[in-house]
Amino acid sequence: MDSDHRENGDSTHNHVSKKPKLSAFISEEEIRREFSHHQHGIARINNGSFGSCPTSIIAAQKEWQLRFLQQPDDFYFNHLRKGLLESRTVVKELINADYVDEVSLIDNATTAAAIVLQQIGRAFAQGKFQKGDAVVMLHCAFQSVKKSIQAYVTQSGGSVIEVQLTFPLNSKEEIVSEFRKGLEKGKSNGRHVRLAIIDHITSMPCVVVPVAELVKICRQEGVDQVFVDAAHAIGSVPVDVKEIGADFYVSNLHKWFFCPPSVAFLYCRNSPLSSEVHHPVVSHEYGNGLAIESSWIGTRDYSSQLVIPSVLEFVNRFEDGIEGIMTRNHDNVVQMGEMLAESWGTNLGAPPDMCASMIMVGLPSRLCITSEKDTERLRSYLRVHHGIEVPLHYQAPTDVECAPRDKDGLITGYARISHQVYNSFDDYFKFRDAINQLVEQRRTCKMLFTE
Repeated sequence: MDSDHRENGDSTHNHVSKKPKLSAFISEEEIRREFSHHQHGIARINNGSFGSCPTSIIAAQKEWQLRFLQQPDDFYFNHLRKGLLESRTVVKELINADYVDEVSLIDNATTAAAIVLQQIGRAFAQGKFQKGDAVVMLHCAFQSVKKSIQAYVTQSGGSVIEVQLTFPLNSKEEIVSEFRKGLEKGKSNGRHVRLAIIDHITSMPCVVVPVAELVKICRQEGVDQVFVDAAHAIGSVPVDVKEIGADFYVSNLHKWFFCPPSVAFLYCRNSPLSSEVHHPVVSHEYGNGLAIESSWIGTRDYSSQLVIPSVLEFVNRFEDGIEGIMTRNHDNVVQMGEMLAESWGTNLGAPPDMCASMIMVGLPSRLCITSEKDTERLRSYLRVHHGIEVPLHYQAPTDVECAPRDKDGLITGYARISHQVYNSFDDYFKFRDAINQLVEQRRTCKMLFTE
């Protein structure tokens, strides 16, 4: 990196500890107070969708907002850039990046997809890539990523290969095998794979992907660029961007790292490609590198980005810091997933070692889930009548002979349960009992009303 970039943020000597330094860890009562603003009486087992922000971080955010409102000019000229650099330095240390300039703070993973795919689209439009060259992705990629490909890549002449994964999954080897097939298809007829998009943790259905292994395969197969969509990763699984080896890696900080919405980091590995990557909102920092472009995209509320150091202090109040939180969340969600599957006589969607802080649990076949509309109806019913918030998934059987079954028939519905520090086992017992009650009453999804 040149000297200008180092002045913009190479904080080699500013080590940020991931480990707690407090003599007394946060108590259960303090945890309850930190999340006392959550609506009472709701079994909130869907942290994966929107995350959760503690009261102390909400207070820190309000302080930043007030500082701006009190004296905007002083805030902009003397505090904003410095505060964002401190936040980026925290992220740099957490993910083991080489340079802080490799870390940009943006709104969310959707913004990152636009950043990465816009530069791919420009390369097609400028003739750097040939018409028909491919982007390879998992079929269960997040919908906004698929829409970004449609908007920026296919309209410019690129083709898309979707790697079909079976579900439920039994091993990571199944993912690796199908991914290799996708790359082979992308390279057929003399084409090149210009970009591979790999989820670190798929959203729905959820499973932890062997991302480092897939990136290594991409390098062996001559894939130009690799973008890891890790929306659920930071705070849920260990993240080491150098070990993973991708060109781009994004993760939301408001899902599993307790930041207020919305904030994410986008890691862009330092390379000649860096100058081709730009924020989709062009402001007067355009051309100064993505990290600096992202630090000012016009007048807006930057407070969710500025509280990241305060969030690190919060997680360090827990035993073993963020590593301890991840371990306990994983252990608890697996325990609760196994409890639900045993009670309902169903199955898990993947082995425990392929789950992080979320796990898929089969729903009883007697609910007669035959479409996404059925899962939407059941989800609304659980919210309105039982105070349970949990996402549900319809899985159409592709091979009836091999599809999972319970004692009454094919399992075609799954619940994605999450565990975060505010959850208690009672949340999952409440969910268990609500489903068991429906089965005992012989009520199917089509019989449910939410009003």
